[in-house]
Amino acid sequence: MRLVIADCSVDYVGRLKAHLPLAKRLIVLKSDGSVLIHSDGGSYKPLNWMSPPATLRAVTAEESGAEDGVQESWVVQHGKSDDKLIIHLHAIHSDTSHDLGQDPGLIKDGVEADLQRLLADQIHRLGPGFTLIRREYPTTIGPVDLLARDADGRTVAVELKRRGDIDGVEQLTRYLALLNRDPLLAPVRGIFAAQQIKPQARTLAADRGIECLTLDYDEMRGVDDSDSRLF
Repeated sequence: MRLVIADCSVDYVGRLKAHLPLAKRLIVLKSDGSVLIHSDGGSYKPLNWMSPPATLRAVTAEESGAEDGVQESWVVQHGKSDDKLIIHLHAIHSDTSHDLGQDPGLIKDGVEADLQRLLADQIHRLGPGFTLIRREYPTTIGPVDLLARDADGRTVAVELKRRGDIDGVEQLTRYLALLNRDPLLAPVRGIFAAQQIKPQARTLAADRGIECLTLDYDEMRGVDDSDSRLF
């Protein structure tokens, strides 16, 4: 990865046109050909960028016909379109390269699969007397995360999300409509479980007769430190 801090102006030319006036910025050039222009702000999102595949060609100010004060221009050409990112360099303050090696990728903690496994092992969190029928119960439109029976022997379908929104409630609604066609399972009610559930999702779930359950992932893993809490 190459990191360049420079006074530069930037033009994007192609399906759309965009211009960044002269300012000091960070230019990130990655080995896959992508180029990103960052300012010291705006969180993680670059001001402008070129996605791979792309090639970079350096041209002199005379070749590019750039404005006065430009030392060199970098023309970043996309490999599958006519889009170009043109970076006009007025002054380079830092230019370093680093070999980052092979990245193992992001390993997420608290993903839906972990919640599903934990809740299957702690099925009592759904209520007293609950028993698990199976995880990933198959249907023609996809697997239901958990299928269980309550203390009265009624079937319960559980949909798990890290963050519960309206789409998750709609998904569970479709599962319930399908499962209730099976005389061996019907009547089937639903529980929508997540670490966080949006108010709109709670409202829709209540309208559909679906129960909502908020899960504390740390507590389920046994790492919750109650002594460090204020309340």
